[in-house]
Amino acid sequence: MIRKLAAVLALAATPTFAQDAVDGPGPNLVIEVAGAANGTIVIDLLADSAPKHVAQITALATEGAYDNVVFHRVIDGFMAQTGDVSNGKAGGDLSMAGMGGSSLPDIPAEFSTSLSFQRGVVGMARAADPNSANSQFFIMFAPGEFLDGQYTIVGNVISGMDVVDAIKRGDGQNGEVSSSPDVMTKVTIQ
Repeated sequence: MIRKLAAVLALAATPTFAQDAVDGPGPNLVIEVAGAANGTIVIDLLADSAPKHVAQITALATEGAYDNVVFHRVIDGFMAQTGDVSNGKAGGDLSMAGMGGSSLPDIPAEFSTSLSFQRGVVGMARAADPNSANSQFFIMFAPGEFLDGQYTIVGNVISGMDVVDAIKRGDGQNGEVSSSPDVMTKVTIQ
């Protein structure tokens, strides 16, 4: 009984919403979002841990490739995925959103043993091949340690978790956002 009570008290003391992370050395990815979620998300990119991934994200953001790309896969209690610069542009045919990348080459995995997928962590999406990340990334709503060592961590949300939390959720197990997805209207590097 005492153990059960201690577990309940510990759970009650756990905050439901994590604080935004502390800003690191950057660079920062600044995402303006419109739709069900409106506002700005700022992500501290972890160039020391994932230099090739951060370089690719930075290049794509600098050329405007992420502008007007939708959040195409959003699973409540798990994550919000975006970044398909070839198939995920708002206003276009989104039937293939999540299946593409960019004109840049895929990136080899840069897994870190010192980082873990927690709320607000940003990871690179990929296909079955660990070396197939390209342009898509996802932001965690909740901890997902089962992803550790399987996906490259590229950053942490340092501002705007309230905007992340407001992103429209998708339908079904795969989380496909079938109508009116939220959009990254402008993505820049600071």
